[in-house]
Amino acid sequence: MWNEEKRIALLTEPSAALLHDITKIDGDIMVLGAGGKMGVTLSILARKSADKAAPEKRIIAVSRFSDISAKIQLKNAGVETISCDLLNPDDLKKLPDIKNIIFMAGRKFGTSDSEWLTWGHNSVLPALVCERFKGVNITVFSSGNVYPLTSADSAGCSETDKAGPIGEYAMSCLARERTFEYASMAHKTNVFIFRLSFAVDLTYGVICDIAANVIGGDPISLEIPKFNCIWQGSANEYAIRSLLHASSPAEFVNISGAEIYSVRRTAEFFGEFFEKTPVFDGKEGKNAYIADTSKMCKLFGKPTVDFGTLLHWQAEWLMEEGRVLNKPTHFEETGGKY
Repeated sequence: MWNEEKRIALLTEPSAALLHDITKIDGDIMVLGAGGKMGVTLSILARKSADKAAPEKRIIAVSRFSDISAKIQLKNAGVETISCDLLNPDDLKKLPDIKNIIFMAGRKFGTSDSEWLTWGHNSVLPALVCERFKGVNITVFSSGNVYPLTSADSAGCSETDKAGPIGEYAMSCLARERTFEYASMAHKTNVFIFRLSFAVDLTYGVICDIAANVIGGDPISLEIPKFNCIWQGSANEYAIRSLLHASSPAEFVNISGAEIYSVRRTAEFFGEFFEKTPVFDGKEGKNAYIADTSKMCKLFGKPTVDFGTLLHWQAEWLMEEGRVLNKPTHFEETGGKY
């Protein structure tokens, strides 16, 4: 009984907490890098929330929109769109002055052999944005990869742990954070660093990757034995609400599920569901990229979609041959190569 309409509806249904908070956000909201796999539904979620609780608020989605269907989907949902190359200073100058910005622009996959391009998107572009928009509220999408690997038996890295990025992608993510942190200190720009670990949608994500391997009989690496993940709808909600918590100095918060999950047990669930025996590769590693999300839970509450629900949704989606993006997360990567 799954289809695209139901999936989008689940991703963009505003919660009572979001409806409450969006009325407290002073001014309009602009999403930079809105054409990606999260940006479209985030922008639609913001528009739906504003329609119900703050209809005068503008929601503006900015992207190059290389995928024209994303622009059409946004316009159909009532979101204003602006086509813009954020790396072009002249394009940046033309953007409207907005009090609240959600910065989602960035590059991960394809970093290997094109490191210069990843650094351009993840460090040069933030510097241009910080110079263009001073003294506003900015939520900055970052990654849990800025942390080092930690014991798989631990509660995960917390915001007080020192960064220890592995590989150039993770290093460039830390550069993005430091650039916005500089702006928060030098220009009194209010910044919220949104350290996201594995958002999942039925069309992509670590759960989808594991399920697809089980169905295809492909080996599942146990090098990274555990992981966090969060329903993309919850992550998008928290990103909008986080604008109320942007500050100078910058606020850093881990964003992911409230619990830590086993790769093996996740694969075994899908094995039972699809009546296939999972194939595992190697012994379980001792370290993982996992995050302590207790600070997030205090700010926003625990995600309303629990892990068991996500597993069943994913299994049903694949059983009904729902589309997938075929963009593996490479959650098992330990050397930082993407």
